[in-house]
Amino acid sequence: MPPGHRTRPVSPVSRAAFDTAARELEAWDDSGTELCAPFLRVLPIDGAAISTLGAPFGTETISASDAFAARIDELQFDLGEGPCWRALATRRPVLSPDIRLEQNPAWPMFRAALDDAEVGGLFAFPLVIGTLEIGAVDLYSSVAGPLPPEAVADATELADIVARVVLRRALRDHVSVEQDPERLDADGPNPAAPTQPEAEGFSRRVIHQATGMILAQLNLSATDALLLLRGYAFSNGRSVRSVAHDVVARKIDFSTVIAP
Repeated sequence: MPPGHRTRPVSPVSRAAFDTAARELEAWDDSGTELCAPFLRVLPIDGAAISTLGAPFGTETISASDAFAARIDELQFDLGEGPCWRALATRRPVLSPDIRLEQNPAWPMFRAALDDAEVGGLFAFPLVIGTLEIGAVDLYSSVAGPLPPEAVADATELADIVARVVLRRALRDHVSVEQDPERLDADGPNPAAPTQPEAEGFSRRVIHQATGMILAQLNLSATDALLLLRGYAFSNGRSVRSVAHDVVARKIDFSTVIAP
């Protein structure tokens, strides 16, 4: 097992360390730092796992700091319950300072499966961008104890960055978004995508207009609003242009897509 619970640094250096971790995640490109590593450097935890959950990205662990963290994910996948599912369903952190003592009716099988595991605290953070639900980050400590409020805030911010990284990777793997942001149909290139320069220019104006509307609806940055537009198109098997037209026509309002 990994070493026991660490005390979170409180010196001014810790803020610099957090800023460095955030920058590393923003620049992550599959070939550098392990996606989980920044969490371990700046949070009082012993392990981490990052997963996608359900459609449209599939259910899988995409990064784990160690075999035990991966096993925690695997148990939740197999049982269909646990903190990661709950975090994504509620779009809120799920904090279990002592998972073995917690009698949570939401995941009885998962709790029972941990009886012999050397895990104390388990903390799950959702990966979401606007209305799009992607997955979760699971963090564990081998010794029971709560995460300090500042650590919860930092983990939430890092999870927000990871959500963008995972979505960018999924879109990049599906199609070359930078070369042709229109071609995001699930079955391949969009035959309805414009081929003439005039049509291409018009469609881009529609996308820019839709991005601006999403930005206003959800108070996102322009970059995240466009990423959400592309992610919505990807997850629904549609072209970005067709979704953009629906946004502009007010057939899709991203501020109302999230269920209360």
